[in-house]
Amino acid sequence: MTVWSRISEAVQGLGGGVGQLLGGGSKPPEKTVAFTIGMIALGAKMAKADGEVTDDEIVAFGQVFTVPDKDKPGVERVFNLAKQDIAGFETYAEQVAKLFDKGSSMLENVLDGLFHIAKADGLVHEHELEYLQKVATIFGFSAKDFARIRSRHVVIADDPYEVLGLPPTATLDDVKKQYRKLARDLHPDRQVADGMPKEMVLIATERLARVNAAYAEITKAAA
Repeated sequence: MTVWSRISEAVQGLGGGVGQLLGGGSKPPEKTVAFTIGMIALGAKMAKADGEVTDDEIVAFGQVFTVPDKDKPGVERVFNLAKQDIAGFETYAEQVAKLFDKGSSMLENVLDGLFHIAKADGLVHEHELEYLQKVATIFGFSAKDFARIRSRHVVIADDPYEVLGLPPTATLDDVKKQYRKLARDLHPDRQVADGMPKEMVLIATERLARVNAAYAEITKAAA
């Protein structure tokens, strides 16, 4: 049974809010289900952060999560319940954060997915940035970390060092060391071995492409 099928079953007869699916006195769901439901809720509330859920944002959500046709009704119900307002998003962020180490690569993948939804309508609204920064804080990221992640999605400065999470004064040895770490952590085979959902593997692969480009730019300039 797929995670989507289990979610579809979980929402059958659901009368209250999505929070019921993450606990509320009942036995916590299996890790992958808890993570996926948390991501659906965070994605829906991300789309609502600027006051309106657009068709482009719904399409972007579908790009982050590829849901089989037979399981779409259950997933759509979770999404529709969550998108009514952004209230309570902290709870979902905390639930997702509990599943991984603070500031982990996986949580960074989650933020990349949320940014993908935020920029789907062509503009990342200031309320969306506030939402994303609050989620990042709950995930254990510093303001500097968030600026680095944001730079991949919002054009503020074209700085390859920022993409790698390094100061512009970093030595070439520092750059190589950081690049090797990121390349190892983000490699698709590593993501699959760690049991990451395929949607998150795709997001990590996109991150790796940006890391590769930043590394190539720095080493070319140093040659």
